[in-house]
Amino acid sequence: MAAGSEATTPVIVAAGAGAEEGEHVKPFKPEKAKEIIMSLQQPAIFCNMVFDWPARHWNAKYLSQVLHGKQIRFRMGMRSMSTVPQFETTCNYVEATLEEFLTWNCDQYSISGPFRDYDHSKFWAYADYKYFVSLFEDKTDLFQDVKWSDFGFPGRNGQESTLWIGSLGAHTPCHLDSYGCNLVFQVQGRKRWHLFPPEDTPFLYPTRIPYEESSVFSKINVVNPDLKRFPQFQKAQRHTVTLSPGQVLFVPRHWWHYVESIDPVTVSINSWIELEEDHLARVEEAITRMLVCALKTAENPQNTRAWLNPTEVEETSHAVNCCYLNAAVSAFFDHCRTSEVVEIQALGRDGEHMKKEELNVCSHMEVGQTGSQNLTTGTGKPETASPFGPDLVPVAQRSKEPPSERGGIFGSDGKDFVDKDGEHFGKLHCAKRQQIMSNSENAIEEQIASNTTMAPSQTFISTDDLLDCLVNPQVTRIVAQLLIQGRSL
Repeated sequence: MAAGSEATTPVIVAAGAGAEEGEHVKPFKPEKAKEIIMSLQQPAIFCNMVFDWPARHWNAKYLSQVLHGKQIRFRMGMRSMSTVPQFETTCNYVEATLEEFLTWNCDQYSISGPFRDYDHSKFWAYADYKYFVSLFEDKTDLFQDVKWSDFGFPGRNGQESTLWIGSLGAHTPCHLDSYGCNLVFQVQGRKRWHLFPPEDTPFLYPTRIPYEESSVFSKINVVNPDLKRFPQFQKAQRHTVTLSPGQVLFVPRHWWHYVESIDPVTVSINSWIELEEDHLARVEEAITRMLVCALKTAENPQNTRAWLNPTEVEETSHAVNCCYLNAAVSAFFDHCRTSEVVEIQALGRDGEHMKKEELNVCSHMEVGQTGSQNLTTGTGKPETASPFGPDLVPVAQRSKEPPSERGGIFGSDGKDFVDKDGEHFGKLHCAKRQQIMSNSENAIEEQIASNTTMAPSQTFISTDDLLDCLVNPQVTRIVAQLLIQGRSL
């Protein structure tokens, strides 16, 4: 079998049949678009939904005029076909304006400019994770040029969005986002997306190094995998989609994705949508952060750059992470009190399986599931007829392809994977996370000093409490099995 090439469940394309841009007719009303987003467990491309967005014309040249003279951080990577992923911790960075980027990208860069050390034929540049609130801090009126309200999220616009600008070959390593789902609007150029379903996680060899909150990376370069080192990757179900200007890609929760620019200049805008499941996920992420920071800092206190992703700018001290963990737990219990029914997950008797003891979602999620009994999901077979008629069309399953024909854009043939028929909560809400932490920090410190007994939602969690859970025999058994399995591969 070709590595990660066969998909048992197809990607879905939501296309507005007969709705040409000139007709100004959108195939889905906001309520229906949100119903699709909250129901589908498959990636989907929405077409003809953003033709009237002012941001539709935000190409790199226009943005260079809007952001005239503003310094932006670009990640510099090598144009290579190495089997090792180019994580952000291994890249160099350049501070430059968009004008300087466009000049360099046209092979007209100066020997004295910010890109002087980077041969355009050997390097790519990527201005990724650029938050609107920082990028356009003095031009907040531009937030209204992005209208996620058309997808059923009233009031959501550029304020909850990020901007991505890259050159040919710029890419994001394969990863999954622990929080939320993702809507990605392609503005200029095309991007190729390699997606893998959540059930393929064991075949993607997940790692938390480099550490970035809510990003679980894969050890594999999925466009040029080392199958001798990672043989299980051959079992992965690859879904490949080329996203073109004017299209919006929906990436469901926990879908792995590797994204690469396949045109000279690409511009994308995305927004991570919060989900009900995020409340528990934040607690899990807080535990992960606490463990990773404690162990890696003890290992090498002077070199956090080797394991901490550059996007993580917050302090990594044990005290701060304790506050973060307590804030996440407190928020989870607060949510439980305000929700009529909460999803509860319990560790299986053997510690080998997580089973859902009760699965009832809140009212806003129930709306999203209404009438979706025939939708394609990750657990059932796709129906031949779409419940949304001709505007929701399955993409044909790809044929098996040898690895040499599935390489990245710098592979031997250089061919594009254009489909003939047709990027996390923690990063996006950094300010909100800091506010939650600051609000809870004083209460935690007061409790430590008084050592008083408080309600469950206010109970202080000590390092010993966390360790009691982590070294529980059931947990250590799983960890031991994973360690042994990893060493034996």
